[in-house]
Amino acid sequence: MKKIVAAVLACGLAATTSIAMAKDYKEVRLAVDVPYEPFEFKAPDGSLTGFEIDLGNAVCAEMQVKCEWVVQAWDGIIPGLLARKYDAIFSSMSINEDRKKKVLFSEPYYNTPSSWFGPNASKSLDVASKASLKGKSVGVQRGTIQDKYVTDNFGDSVDVKRYTTADDLVLDLKGGRLDLVFLDYPVGENTIIKDENFTAISDTIQLGDGVAVALRKRDKDLAAKFNKALAKVKANGTYEKIMNKYFTYNIKM
Repeated sequence: MKKIVAAVLACGLAATTSIAMAKDYKEVRLAVDVPYEPFEFKAPDGSLTGFEIDLGNAVCAEMQVKCEWVVQAWDGIIPGLLARKYDAIFSSMSINEDRKKKVLFSEPYYNTPSSWFGPNASKSLDVASKASLKGKSVGVQRGTIQDKYVTDNFGDSVDVKRYTTADDLVLDLKGGRLDLVFLDYPVGENTIIKDENFTAISDTIQLGDGVAVALRKRDKDLAAKFNKALAKVKANGTYEKIMNKYFTYNIKM
C-alpha cells in the first residue's frame, strides 16, 4: 500500500513539476539577418519590413505573443540561438541535415529556388560545367545552402568569395569585383536584375527541403505553437495576402 501511495505521489509531483516548467510565452524574440530583400530589409524610416517580417508579425499575433525582432549576422545566427540571445530564427533558414543536428525546425513555410546571376556578358556561360567556370570569382553568402552547393560542386575550380550579408555580395558584383553570384532567386530578382546590365544566367535550382523557423531542440512546445499559427495564417488567407505583396509567384509550401 505504501508503494502505491508513493507511486501516486511521485506521479503527481512529476505532473506538477512539468506544468511548472511549461513556459507561458508572452514575448517571442525572433532573430533576423538584414538586409535580405525582399524577405527582410529596412524601410527608409529604419523600421524592419519584408515578407518574413510581415509573416512573423502575423504569426506572433496568431500566437497572442509580442514579437521582438533581433538583428543578427547570418554567420552567428545559430550560435546566438543556442546562447539564448533570442527564442527562434525567422530568417530564410533552409532545412538541411547539418542544421537538424543543432536545431529543431518547424514545418516549412516557403521554398524558393536559387540561381546564378552575373553581367549580361556572362549569359553564355555553362554554369553546370566546371570547365566553363574555371577561374571565375563566385560570391555566396557565408553559411548558406548556396555556399555549400558552390563549395561542394565547384570549390576546386572557382574562387569562392564568402560574404556576411547579401547586400555586400551584390555590391561587389555590381562593382566588378565578382564574376558571378549564386543566391536565392527572389533576392537576385530584387537586387540584381533590376539593373539592365545584369541577368539571371541559369535556370533556377531547387535546394534543401524548404525554409522553416529554427528553435532550440528542447523548445518543442514553442515549435508546436509556431506550427499551429503558421497553419492558421495559411488557412485564413493572411499568408496569401502577404506573399502577393512581395512576389508575383507562389512560394508557399
